[in-house]
Amino acid sequence: MHNFGGTMSRQFEELDYQQTAIGAVSLRRRHEPRVGRDVFEVKLNDEFLMSSLFTVSEIALARLGIAKLEDDELDVAVGGLGLGYTADAVLAHANVKSLLVIDLLKPVIGWHQQGLLPLGARLTGDSRCQLVEGDFFALAASASGLDSANPGRQFHAILVDIDHSPQALLDARSQEFYEATGLECLAQHLHTGGIFGLWSNDRPERDFTDRLTGVFGQAWSEPIVFDNPLQSRPATQTVYLARKTRVAELASVEGA
Repeated sequence: MHNFGGTMSRQFEELDYQQTAIGAVSLRRRHEPRVGRDVFEVKLNDEFLMSSLFTVSEIALARLGIAKLEDDELDVAVGGLGLGYTADAVLAHANVKSLLVIDLLKPVIGWHQQGLLPLGARLTGDSRCQLVEGDFFALAASASGLDSANPGRQFHAILVDIDHSPQALLDARSQEFYEATGLECLAQHLHTGGIFGLWSNDRPERDFTDRLTGVFGQAWSEPIVFDNPLQSRPATQTVYLARKTRVAELASVEGA
């Protein structure tokens, strides 16, 4: 039994450590006195990937993306499970019919299934939510798409939080995804009018927004500003959003 609501008896604990195809991944829990609560952190080798101390923009990725859709029954895909904040924010919308969450790292999925993370029980207990081990970038580039059990399936929203930014990658294999050719492949897995959302740790980059516009037809960036208690100053991250226009409109953009 994991007591996520009360005070932890340990100031620091490594909950899991496993080797993966892209390096050693570890889950840590520590008490952060500057905010007066325990935080969960994930590291890949010696690099910090995510922390439950900073979740505003991960939640905003889901909130902003879903808000742009008017359908009553939404099929949503999320690339990158992490600590689960984006997935949880997607499921908070009653008009979401299904959520497919794809993560490359099997241990991350296991942490949720084993109840090592605060949101694990909520995600795994929601019948709309499916957690799948897989290479999101390879699936996005394939003709069969993101759902290997349903080739050709399209989604109303595809939200991605894997790399630090389109320029700061966890692994060089994802570089093509952020180029026009990779984004064009992804667009095939969206319904017309569907939304692509991308989290970035960096401030908005005009070049990337323009690239999204060229592929999807409409795109914009949303700066997400929040207080960083560790540095005593505001921090700015970005949510990129793009809407897939009608095929005829997209063709005219590509041919311009």
